[in-house]
Amino acid sequence: MPSVLDTPQGAAELAESLLPPLGNRWLHTQAVAARAQEIAVAVSEADRNLLVAAAWLHDIGYAPELRDTGFHPIDGARHLETLGAPVRLVRLVAHHSGAVYEAEQRGLSAELAVYEREDSPVLDALISADMTTGPAGQSFDFDTRIDEILVRYEPGSEVHNAISKARPYLKDAVERTRARMAPQPM
Repeated sequence: MPSVLDTPQGAAELAESLLPPLGNRWLHTQAVAARAQEIAVAVSEADRNLLVAAAWLHDIGYAPELRDTGFHPIDGARHLETLGAPVRLVRLVAHHSGAVYEAEQRGLSAELAVYEREDSPVLDALISADMTTGPAGQSFDFDTRIDEILVRYEPGSEVHNAISKARPYLKDAVERTRARMAPQPM
């Protein structure tokens, strides 16, 4: 069933209704959406709007009014469900950027497992957009972004541990996206 939320414009409007008070989080979200638009050629034409919509919405779970578990992928996905968002969009938000690793650290694996993870070019591209964009919207290469996260969160913290474990998975997603963007031989 079509939804305004799986369009870039509808997703942007929802994100803009929740994230601007969060400062850098809003800057990051805008830049991730722009990056997703740039790399959308890595996914099928039919999935490009979904990718950009997911990029706009990937961090809405940080909005204080949506906080439930305290883990933004789940909180964002739950909110999208209440709005009747398409299942794929909800799942992409729930599983963006290796959420399974942090859910494990937080003891929230069962709550995340409610949302099936799709291993697809769309999820890879969403990860790539997020993992090449800094916390204030800077353009980073993958290793710089991961190192920035590891510096920002102290060793032993849930995020630090999760990102350390997720690094190979995230790097593979970025590399697959890059390969899909490369011109194909005729």
